[in-house]
Amino acid sequence: MLEVPLWLWAAFATTVVVSLAVDLLAHRTAHVIGFKEAAAWSGLWVGLALTFGAVVFLVLGTTAGTEYTTAWLLEKSLSVDNLFVFAVIFAYFKVPRAYQHRVLFFGVMGALVFRGIFLSLGVAVVSRFTAVLFAFAAVLFYSTYKLLKGEEESFDPGKSFAVRMLRKVMPVRDEYAGMKFFVKEAGKRVATPLLAVVAAIEAADLIFAVDSVPAVLAVSDDAFIVYTSNAFAILGLRALYFMLAGLLDRFHYLSKGLAIILAFIGVKLILQASHKMISAGIPEIPSPVSLAVIVLVLAGSVVLSVRRPAPQRPAPTGPHDEAAAHPVAAATENGLGSGAHAEQDGGPDDPPHPTS
Repeated sequence: MLEVPLWLWAAFATTVVVSLAVDLLAHRTAHVIGFKEAAAWSGLWVGLALTFGAVVFLVLGTTAGTEYTTAWLLEKSLSVDNLFVFAVIFAYFKVPRAYQHRVLFFGVMGALVFRGIFLSLGVAVVSRFTAVLFAFAAVLFYSTYKLLKGEEESFDPGKSFAVRMLRKVMPVRDEYAGMKFFVKEAGKRVATPLLAVVAAIEAADLIFAVDSVPAVLAVSDDAFIVYTSNAFAILGLRALYFMLAGLLDRFHYLSKGLAIILAFIGVKLILQASHKMISAGIPEIPSPVSLAVIVLVLAGSVVLSVRRPAPQRPAPTGPHDEAAAHPVAAATENGLGSGAHAEQDGGPDDPPHPTS
């Protein structure tokens, strides 16, 4: 484990808290996030992540800095799948575009907490039971198989555990109430669909943690490296969604690239475990090589997607087919069904009647 000075932990915590506070203040009023605004925020989050990485290089050394950068880029690339799920959730609950940033803000806060718990448990388990790395590798290989075969598990927001539990704990009304999570009806406290959307976002993050946590632990088993890299990747996820929404469908080779990356990380885990348990003569894959592979595969996937566009899909026969074929585009271009009419007719304070 790295000997991380207390001031560096404090600097990280302060950066995260201040960044979230500034973000919350900047978006305290509901409005639609456009491409330029999202690009500016995305640049800010990437800049913060890289600046912190430079500090890690200077304070903790080249190895730690390379591991941080590799883990951050790996988590950033794996989080692309989250963006598609966000679009599905927004479409299912017909979330008006003006409310989507607030939902993702609280989703990110929950993800920071849950990822911290999972990564802490993962580091503790790996430090005591090296053999668990073989199990982690098996999880990544299975995910690789699903990506290559196009057999990713569908996510039904309405049937997620978090949403079902929420509905058991308290009633959830059918109508939005601005950006409120709770309202009082007949003297009773009830949840709005916005809270159900946050619950669905958190449930989705728990599912994606199954892949991302083993993957990042293959890069480093140090708690500081794995958590800070994950945190900065998660912080930039909202801006990335609003910036790339509508463009993700064009990067059709990206899922294949992610499959290659997961398979590579799985091999790295096996070699790492074999080196520790079987023989020191078994080579390990160094972090600089991992970083180079991730960068090259991601860049190759994007370039190939641009040079070889996906074939045109059959024209949809109705609005539901449109949303199913292009969930990201549907979530951003038409305001998710009735949500678009709400923004045009009544504004953010006169929301639609969602299906929940």
